[in-house]
Amino acid sequence: MSDRELYKPVPDKGKHMCFGCSPENPVGLHMAFCTDEKSLYSWLKVPAHLCGWKHVVHGGIISTILDEIMARSIIYLLGQYAVTKSITVDFLKPILTERELKAEGAIIEKMNHNEILMKGLLYNNKGELCAKSTGVFSLLTSKTIRSFGAG
Repeated sequence: MSDRELYKPVPDKGKHMCFGCSPENPVGLHMAFCTDEKSLYSWLKVPAHLCGWKHVVHGGIISTILDEIMARSIIYLLGQYAVTKSITVDFLKPILTERELKAEGAIIEKMNHNEILMKGLLYNNKGELCAKSTGVFSLLTSKTIRSFGAG
């Protein structure tokens, strides 16, 4: 998927051990992000040890990727932290391990003063949509962020 060069890289901030995005987590997905200022994108390969059936990515990992791209989209596009309130995932096609995937996250709408409706899309190395999600995210206050030791 050669379109990644079209987007601006989003730097990772701080040291953390997030399973989805930390470059420090030795068993994590190591998702890195870039943007066109409307959506956030990540290209990644899921390692073979995160399969369900042989060579097929486990559904929980697919859900994690979609959750991560949606949450990180809020952080970048709105400049606020949020936590997942609910998520729905539609699994459309099997996704294979060790193959490049493209995740995309975008804001659908701000539902009220502290809830955001998001969408996540996950494409295989052929550009086929394999999974999609919607999620409601609750925005966090500065006090709550500090209590988590984040921010």
